[in-house]
Amino acid sequence: MARSRAVYEYTEAEDKSMRLGFLLIAAGLLSLLGLGCCWLRPALQERGGGGPANCTVLAVRQLGERFACTFSCGAACRGTARYPCLQVLVRTSRSSAPALLHEDERQLRTNPKCSYIPPCARDDQENSENVTYKQKYWKEKVGAQPFTCYFNQHLRPDDVMLKRTHDETVLLHCFLWPLVTFLVGVLIVVLTICAKSLAVRAEAIKKKKHL
Repeated sequence: MARSRAVYEYTEAEDKSMRLGFLLIAAGLLSLLGLGCCWLRPALQERGGGGPANCTVLAVRQLGERFACTFSCGAACRGTARYPCLQVLVRTSRSSAPALLHEDERQLRTNPKCSYIPPCARDDQENSENVTYKQKYWKEKVGAQPFTCYFNQHLRPDDVMLKRTHDETVLLHCFLWPLVTFLVGVLIVVLTICAKSLAVRAEAIKKKKHL
């Protein structure tokens, strides 16, 4: 009986392989749970309440109000500048009511009153020039041409976004890499067990031949 037990004991290398496999399985499952809470849930909320639509510019204007932004001038150097607020009002194919256009969801959360946040420069004049350039772009280059925008009637019925933050690529990566990690872990465990089983059978057949 002692010899039979010794045969089925894993070697140090096999034991390490089994531990690595179980570690990858656990990491894959935890990644699925974590990414599901951080990315998949808000993505489904964003996609569940709306979708793409055709937008047409109604008005482009600058408000008199200015907002603060933080610029970086080195590793330990930061400062505050200001930029004018640009608003782009559009009409969507899903609704006749005007909506405020935003670059994406991040910009919407940072400043929900404006349609554009320029790269923050030290000089306020440079920030104003960037906003004016964007204003001309929407007035002259886009004009009355329809373009694709995204909306969510449940979360932000009065706002639309030019780009969707959580697209199909993000959703794919939320599942793909944790799933690959999980499957690699399962494969390592299965191969280690199969290799051990074959080695034990080979050893048993070898002993029978000697008998």
